Amino acid sequence: MSDLAGLTAAELAEAYARRDTSPVEATRAALAAIEERDAELNAFVLVDADAALQSAAESEARWSTGTQRGPADGVPTSVKDLERTRGWPTLRGTWLADAAGPWPEDSPSVARLREAGAVLIGKTTTPEFGWKGVTDSDRFGITRNPLDPALTPGGSSGGSAAAVAAGMGTWSVGTDGGGSVRVPASFTGTVGFKPTGDLIATYPPGSNGHLSHRGPITRTVLDAAIMLDVIGRPDPRDWAALPATSGSFTDDIEAGIKGLTIGYSPDLGYGTNDPEVASLVANAIDALADLGAHVTEIEPIFDDPVEAFQTLWCAGVARTLNPYAPDDLTRVDPALLEYAEKGRAITAVEYLDALAVCADLGLRMARFHNTYDLLATPTVPCVAFAAGQNGPTPEQSQVWASWTPYTYPFNMTRQPALSVPCGRTRSAGLPAGLQLVGPRHQDARVLRAGRAYETRGQQA
Repeated sequence: MSDLAGLTAAELAEAYARRDTSPVEATRAALAAIEERDAELNAFVLVDADAALQSAAESEARWSTGTQRGPADGVPTSVKDLERTRGWPTLRGTWLADAAGPWPEDSPSVARLREAGAVLIGKTTTPEFGWKGVTDSDRFGITRNPLDPALTPGGSSGGSAAAVAAGMGTWSVGTDGGGSVRVPASFTGTVGFKPTGDLIATYPPGSNGHLSHRGPITRTVLDAAIMLDVIGRPDPRDWAALPATSGSFTDDIEAGIKGLTIGYSPDLGYGTNDPEVASLVANAIDALADLGAHVTEIEPIFDDPVEAFQTLWCAGVARTLNPYAPDDLTRVDPALLEYAEKGRAITAVEYLDALAVCADLGLRMARFHNTYDLLATPTVPCVAFAAGQNGPTPEQSQVWASWTPYTYPFNMTRQPALSVPCGRTRSAGLPAGLQLVGPRHQDARVLRAGRAYETRGQQA
């Protein structure tokens, strides 16, 4: 990617203020990267260069007169194609969506970005209805990893992560129902943040209930905090949205982690890690201790909640497909239909039992955080695998949650969880992610810890 396409949002804002570059130039650099790489990577379902350049020109005028709307003004931005966008189709990776629309409104996160002056350049790929941990669909094909196009970028926000990693836009809005922001961040060497549930307003409501979150995919933790300032605001269409946070998520982000207590679990008691991933995460844990945190390797906190998660997930898939006629469903991914069939067989009591598991997990984690400020784990136990398959092995391809054991529990508890890159494997040069999890409503603490880790060289 070009130097300009590789700048972070924070760097762009500084460059705009100094008149070293402009939103128009930055947008042209992002569009050039799309022109150069997206035919191979397939990260976008829609690119609107004319609208993006018009928006960039308007931003440039604001910066030139000192009337910019903040650090997001003029930042080239993409949006996962599960989020509504005014005037652009939201096709959700499925043949069941009609591109004709109409498309009259933005989702809350897109509306907040537009209000902040961000330059919307296009929409990124998702598997059909965002149902799995990789990114491919019959309608739009296979999305590939910029680090090695033979590999998957993960999912379901894989198009967003691939775009950010390849310089095809500075940052992106993803969705996360079981790891869908954090998994692709780990696979592409980007940052993915799933904030506290309901901190980012949602409309329309997701079929997966309280599992569904929105979150930034960025190149740095600082950028994730900047975006969260923009999109982490209430919206009248979401009755459950949290009130606006006072101050900025960047206020104390450089304060470091000296004195914080961190409980480290290499496998949550039930995962199995690739040895190179385990080594990289262990090195990251040592770095957190070197930065002044009190780190303790802990005993397992809970048993694997995968059965309860699958109950909630399959029920959500069934609800997603419920409005469509049987003839329509012949156009749906057969594996997705299998999930829906399982969901239709779930009883109300079984669903409530799964919610009770979520409540128990939340209680266990609340007690954990009475002792520890943060939990640290690997984000994913493996690195990126071959594009076009649903898991690293045929067996794991049947249930995507089987290879994402460290992400979905924190959708169930609705805690803030961050994936930050923690190095690359020696054998293939592929990135791994360190996951940091905090108590509900302590998003700033999680971001501060991630920022301390990513800037550790500057603090040495």
